[in-house]
Amino acid sequence: MFNTRLTTPLVLVLVFISTITFSQVDEIGTEVVNIVKPYSPTISDAFKVKETPILYDSINTTKKEVQYGIFSVPVASTFTPAKGKAANVEKTKKIKLYDNYATLGFGNYTSILGEFFSNFQISRTDNFGLFFKHNSSQGGIDDIKLENKYYVTKLDGNYTSRQKDATYLLKVGVKHQLFNWYGLNGFFDEVSEEDLPDIDAQQTYTSGNLGGSISLEDSFFEKGTLNLRYLSDAFSSSEINVTANPKISIPLTDITLVVDGELDYLNGNFERNYMNTSSINYSFLNAGIGPSLVYVNEDLTISLGVQGMVSIDLENSETEFFIYPRVNISYRLLDEQVIAYGGTEGGLEQNTYYNFKEENPFVSPTLNVMPTSQLYNGFAGLKGKLSNSFGYNIRASYGKSENQALFIVNTFKGTGEQSEGYEYGNSFNVIYDDINTLSVFGELKIEPSENFSLGINGTFYNFDTSNETEAWNLPELKATVFSNFNFSEKVYGGISIFYVGERKDMFTVLGGIFNLPFSEIVTLDDYIDANVHLGYIVNDQLSFFIKGSNLLSDSYEKWYNYPVQSIQGLLGASYKFDW
Repeated sequence: MFNTRLTTPLVLVLVFISTITFSQVDEIGTEVVNIVKPYSPTISDAFKVKETPILYDSINTTKKEVQYGIFSVPVASTFTPAKGKAANVEKTKKIKLYDNYATLGFGNYTSILGEFFSNFQISRTDNFGLFFKHNSSQGGIDDIKLENKYYVTKLDGNYTSRQKDATYLLKVGVKHQLFNWYGLNGFFDEVSEEDLPDIDAQQTYTSGNLGGSISLEDSFFEKGTLNLRYLSDAFSSSEINVTANPKISIPLTDITLVVDGELDYLNGNFERNYMNTSSINYSFLNAGIGPSLVYVNEDLTISLGVQGMVSIDLENSETEFFIYPRVNISYRLLDEQVIAYGGTEGGLEQNTYYNFKEENPFVSPTLNVMPTSQLYNGFAGLKGKLSNSFGYNIRASYGKSENQALFIVNTFKGTGEQSEGYEYGNSFNVIYDDINTLSVFGELKIEPSENFSLGINGTFYNFDTSNETEAWNLPELKATVFSNFNFSEKVYGGISIFYVGERKDMFTVLGGIFNLPFSEIVTLDDYIDANVHLGYIVNDQLSFFIKGSNLLSDSYEKWYNYPVQSIQGLLGASYKFDW
């Protein structure tokens, strides 16, 4: 048997040699052979590999586990730490908070000051508060021929409930005030008290209020307030004022839609006008809505809005519509150091007999009451804190108001028989005018420590009236300096100084026995009122205080022919306690 692996190549070699031998003996001629055959391509059948091939690759081999270790060598050290001692922490004494306090003080001019506050914790969420205050003086101003005592007494109560999603507040209060129209004019300078006409110059005010508010958490309805106030006086005047102010806040991505509502109803009457020819009745219903878009980020705050108001004079059946701008912008130019702000605002302010007598208690019960429309008040300023203890605020503004209220002294009817005690040129009326006002305000505050603070501010005004000769009883300059300090844990105090510039008023004589009807513009001098208070804390419950007012002994006239009391002193004590 032949070996197959050796036979096959041997046969191939023999064939190859034989071919070469025959080629050398017979020559073959050159010919061209053309083979013509149609091309018929074929496609092989596709098939799928059904077996998973086995890969012999080093990548699939198991990796050798690597073990890490630290070669630690001890090092000798000569450092020896010093033994530490724990520092002693001074424990501050827990401040005891009391729910009640009472204050009583006495001063010259037979002055009495009394205060009482009490808080009752009904439950974990509800409490009731009660506040009483009395301030009075028996008068005694030099060279005043009429009674000049005054009393102010008020009592307020409130009930608060703080629930998880809402806070409720209910409040009620009453107030009684007594004043005298003691500001007789110069015609009585030479008249002795015995020869004075029988003038009953006393006026009393009695008022009461009832109201409440509700604040909701996680709700479009953010807050709502409702208040009812009633006022009467010794001359059968009366006034009812009802106000409601709802507020809605709706988040819109990066912008918040805020809608403020306003409803103000006022009804009042005076039994007579100043000329005793007829009574005065007034009634207004003001309603409005003010939507605004508010955008707030780290440096920029923008509030763009308007307010639409309708004012209905129910007594005269007249209706007016108003649209006011409400734009506020603030931007941090340099962190907390420099913040620029500006904008323009307007609104309808409902004047009331209550607000007039709060600002000037010597008004006569014969007023013409109507609302004031502030068409716009544009402002711009800079504010900030140059350090943690130094802050500032600078602002300039310009605005226009229609029917702005001005106090002016009432006409002097003469020294004959008078029916009322306010008709001797010793009371004030209210007149209205359209006024453009330019003002510049500046304020600085310094608080280097918790034991001392100092502030000063001032405002310059320029008034441009439309019908009146002057902006009666409005000063062109106001300034205030105030400071609070603690000498020690036991002794504290404060200082406040007020400056008010010159004012103008117009005194008019109707005639009477003088038969000299005329008007004269009078100038009220500027004045400075300096006040100081000091206190001494005996313990957590008891403290004593002393107050001094008008320390420069300047019997200035705040209103025409109404000098104030000279140097006033008050000494008293306060006591805190629990029931």
